[in-house]
Amino acid sequence: MDPQRLGLQARDNPETDEFLRLIADPFHSAFQLSAVWASLGTSIGVSIILALLFSLFRPRHSLVYAPKVKHADKRHTPPPVGKGFFAWIKPVIYTREPQLIDTVGLDAAIFLRFTKMCRNIFIFLSIIGCLVMIPVNITQSKNRDSSSQFSAFYTMTPLYVTNPTAIWSQVVCAWAFDFIIAFFLWRNYRAVRALRRQYFESSDYQRSMHARTLMITDIPQPDRSDEGILRLSDQVNPTAALPRASIGRNVRDLPRIIKEHEEAVRELESVLAKYLKRPEQLPAKRPTMRPPRSQRSKHPSGRVDAIDYLTVRIRVLEEEIKHGRASIDRRNAMPYGFASWERIEHAHAVAWNSRRKHPQGTTVRLAPRPSDLIWENLPLSKSARKWKRFMNFLWVALLTLVWIVPNALIAVFLSNLSNLGLVWPAFQTSLSADPNTWAAVQGIASPAVTSLVYLVLPIIFRRLSMHGGRKTKTSRERHVLAHLYGFFVFNNLVVFSLFSAAWTFVSTVIEKSHKNNENAWQAILDSQLYYQLMSALCNVSPFWVTWLLQRNLGAAIDLVQLVTLAWVWFAKTFLSPTPRQSIEWTAPPPFDYASYYNYFLFYATVAFCFATLQPIVLPVTALYFGLDALLKKYMLLYVFVTKNESGGSFWRPLFNRMVFAAIFSNVIVALVAKVQGTWTMVFCVVPLPFLMLGFKFYCMKTYDADCEYYNRANLSDAEALAPGKPGKKAGDRLSSKFGHPALYKPLMTPMVHAKAAAVLKEIYQGRLESNDMAGEYSDIAMDPMLASQPGKSAEPAPFEVVPENHLDFSYYKDRPDFRDEFGGGIYGRPEDLITERSQTPRSTLGSEWSPSSSRASSPAPSLPSMSGLKIHEGYDGSPEAAGLVHPAFRPPISRGDSGGLYQHSNESETRLLSNAQTPALSDVSNPLDRWRGGGYGPVDQDDDSTYTSYEPYRASR
Repeated sequence: MDPQRLGLQARDNPETDEFLRLIADPFHSAFQLSAVWASLGTSIGVSIILALLFSLFRPRHSLVYAPKVKHADKRHTPPPVGKGFFAWIKPVIYTREPQLIDTVGLDAAIFLRFTKMCRNIFIFLSIIGCLVMIPVNITQSKNRDSSSQFSAFYTMTPLYVTNPTAIWSQVVCAWAFDFIIAFFLWRNYRAVRALRRQYFESSDYQRSMHARTLMITDIPQPDRSDEGILRLSDQVNPTAALPRASIGRNVRDLPRIIKEHEEAVRELESVLAKYLKRPEQLPAKRPTMRPPRSQRSKHPSGRVDAIDYLTVRIRVLEEEIKHGRASIDRRNAMPYGFASWERIEHAHAVAWNSRRKHPQGTTVRLAPRPSDLIWENLPLSKSARKWKRFMNFLWVALLTLVWIVPNALIAVFLSNLSNLGLVWPAFQTSLSADPNTWAAVQGIASPAVTSLVYLVLPIIFRRLSMHGGRKTKTSRERHVLAHLYGFFVFNNLVVFSLFSAAWTFVSTVIEKSHKNNENAWQAILDSQLYYQLMSALCNVSPFWVTWLLQRNLGAAIDLVQLVTLAWVWFAKTFLSPTPRQSIEWTAPPPFDYASYYNYFLFYATVAFCFATLQPIVLPVTALYFGLDALLKKYMLLYVFVTKNESGGSFWRPLFNRMVFAAIFSNVIVALVAKVQGTWTMVFCVVPLPFLMLGFKFYCMKTYDADCEYYNRANLSDAEALAPGKPGKKAGDRLSSKFGHPALYKPLMTPMVHAKAAAVLKEIYQGRLESNDMAGEYSDIAMDPMLASQPGKSAEPAPFEVVPENHLDFSYYKDRPDFRDEFGGGIYGRPEDLITERSQTPRSTLGSEWSPSSSRASSPAPSLPSMSGLKIHEGYDGSPEAAGLVHPAFRPPISRGDSGGLYQHSNESETRLLSNAQTPALSDVSNPLDRWRGGGYGPVDQDDDSTYTSYEPYRASR
């Protein structure tokens, strides 16, 4: 295309003129077919080689290729796999969905179901597309431009179809494709509903605390108390059951200090690992460092001794944490809280009744798992949350728009190396000398480079979403999925594929309106916009075929874990890993659902859009999903864990985007019908998007409620309204299990390798032991008791010595500092489970709560690793059972024989009112003190505690 036609003056520089021409037509290439064949051969060949290498090394490296076999408990152990060369294939094929759910969890099972659904969809689409569209397009195509090369790839597109009647095949296939997509979506939606019903009935869910708990946010100031939560819940409570309530407490700067403490611990571990790498030959100089900017005023000399500074800094931070935890009380409430019922049915009945109600402006919803909460976002007001989301949207939009220019250059040059040769004479010489080699490079390198560019995007979007005000980690991941998918569709599909058409359209309109003095609207009508768009899509289709072929290679690379193995080998060989890092490398890694779902949705969207333009894309996509359904099933069974189990909450975003992809493909078919066919064909395609939207709303109304609420399908009205009597320790359990983790989270202790233990006392100037056993180190460094006060722990040692044979995750998988990141949600978390042991009276543990008791100790395979606690045989790992119940959440000591409705009080209130006269209950006006069936009166209580709310006394002080 002449640069003059682009509305620009020709320049003396031929490279500039050629660049402008390439912008207008970037995908015209003489060796696209060679690139596709090279990509296909490389993808299949390398994938087979990698699969064979995996089969060879898998039995010899089970710690890498099957870590869950070693670390999973008896119930969640994956099926046994032999040591034969292909022994791993049989358990993958024959493990059915019910066993999958028990082994890997519902999130992983739905991921595999979605992968198989995409495989089945594209198998059926491939049959129709290849048997109908390819023969029609090839037989009805005729080269209109005898001067251009007539590629076989383009004959499979409607670009050269001259018979308008042949375009009816596009319309018929569009209807058939939509019905196939809708059928599989409907079938799997019903299956997901059934899986959700089974999930509600599972023992893990039935024993969990979050299943019977509601989270209430945006609580107004007058209702920020336990009693206020009860009043709010009563407005939407259709049952006769009374809940227990717990208001959130202001932990002030504790989370920030704890995070700073963890960073200091990890930094000290790294310094010690480097300095003590060869204990027998220490470096001549001790390691130094520059203090953080906030601490530099205290160290005017600039650099300080790293070991001494970090050790002192950790000790100072621990004292700040200890003081901060001891100063929390229940009178400093936050605008969020929790209400818990004894029966799951009651909690879900209240949640169902409040789904469209906002009592006093609050939001009432089912509580997530405590480990799933993003605690720093819970206190945000509605306005602050909206502002954060708006700013997050602006940053994402800015990133999406800024990426248009580099993405366009990638579309021009990386996708077609001949274009690069036209503006780079030296490269053109090499290209002309060996076109076949460069064709292979284009088919391999171009999609690979494009994929590598977008590996960093999930990290960026996740960090943006962390500051977007989301309340839970799973909702944050769904948010990341939405942003990633929008970015990929807009930049990678729309801009990448249609940039040349948009450039040509704009330049043509400018030329005709300015040079030929035509009306702007007439210039737009004469620019053949629709033909330019269709032509651009047909020309770019070979690139997407090669790109999807490369995805098969990516699936094999995931199986072999080349990136992980390469990094671990490099770190162990050339760096100085800390004991903590070595332990974490042996843990099953968490599965990144947002990234993998985004890739799957994007592949499906590309295939849907090019299904009638380039039907060969359909079997290529079916091949990818078929291969990945097998490989990802092995990875989820034996390698990956679900970090935060959401119970299948990803399904609805997946369903919605599959519907969007189908509608987007209908727009492409309508475009082809407008250009190559008639308006009658366009009108026949118009109903399809509306039918897909109607299908979406039908599924939403039919299945969503059953997927979210337990009582919708399992309770009659009589059962839902049955009264329930809360257990004696229900309020205590709620406060401890849904208390802020900053109040009881065990602090990390710096880890040092055992080979450096003897040298440590020579380089460390402070205390190394807390008893008389100097020089003795053990991997089980439980704190000794004080001789003067049996049962109370002495000051814990500042370091945790780890032997070489204990550098394995199996020794630490029950410790909170490792379990939170690598433990996996399917195994259940102690802070969320309700067991008989979790209700053990605290009198058997000792009544004194100590912030220092939350310090982590050395690992023990059979004992919980929290020092400073008297461990009893009924310990289940929960903060309550361990005695880590903050004074702000303790029930008051019983006084008198009169019953009361609310028993939540703290020690400061109890001491304050210990000599005060107990008021009669009749003097306290409370609208909740009534029978639910009607009228007000006394309510049966489960203990003899008196009414000790602090509020009635506050006004009289």
